[in-house]
Amino acid sequence: MNPSTRKLCVILGAGGHASVLLEALLLQSSEFEFVVLDSNKNLHGKEMLGVPILGDDSLIPGLKRQSDTRFVIGVGGSGNTTPRQRLYERALSSGLLPLSVLHPSAICSSTAILGEGVQLLAGCIVNAGAKIGVNTIVNSGAVVEHGCRIESHVHVASSATICGDVFVGEGAHIGAGATIKQGIAIGRGAIVGAGSVVIKDIPAGIVAVGVPARYLGDKSQRH
Repeated sequence: MNPSTRKLCVILGAGGHASVLLEALLLQSSEFEFVVLDSNKNLHGKEMLGVPILGDDSLIPGLKRQSDTRFVIGVGGSGNTTPRQRLYERALSSGLLPLSVLHPSAICSSTAILGEGVQLLAGCIVNAGAKIGVNTIVNSGAVVEHGCRIESHVHVASSATICGDVFVGEGAHIGAGATIKQGIAIGRGAIVGAGSVVIKDIPAGIVAVGVPARYLGDKSQRH
């Protein structure tokens, strides 16, 4: 495809997660021309996987070329998904449209329902009847089993396993290698620590870690 005819996609963030997304996007389609924005001034004028890092997020409004200019949230949100949500809402308010990232090796059931801007990364599995909310990451090797409901702006980290019919509330973080037992509910904004095994419901805003997972208190108390 002629570069002049390609659509523009803006990647917001230039860290490790953004590089993984960009690699997946380059495998996924040649439809887009990519540019990167990041708040780190030391990165401006440099490149990520051959794609220019133009400047910071203040450039978002001026990058809208046409009605279907796209964006991808390249911030991973380890333990805190709020920056991802804010960037997502800012890009939407600037008239950009979210682009989902589906790595070629990701496995997603034809009966799963995916929200806009989802990110299904290498080797992840989303099984029958699962519902994944907008701007949610299902990271490398993670499993979302049948009938799960994962709300918006959630991060399911690498190799986490969410068993069948689990509910995960908006903005929650499921740590790397964690396991959530079938039928459990994880509240809005909760954090499940890496490697934890959750066998009972986790209330909204609570941090839970361990095997089995135990409450450490409200995440607002973390420093």
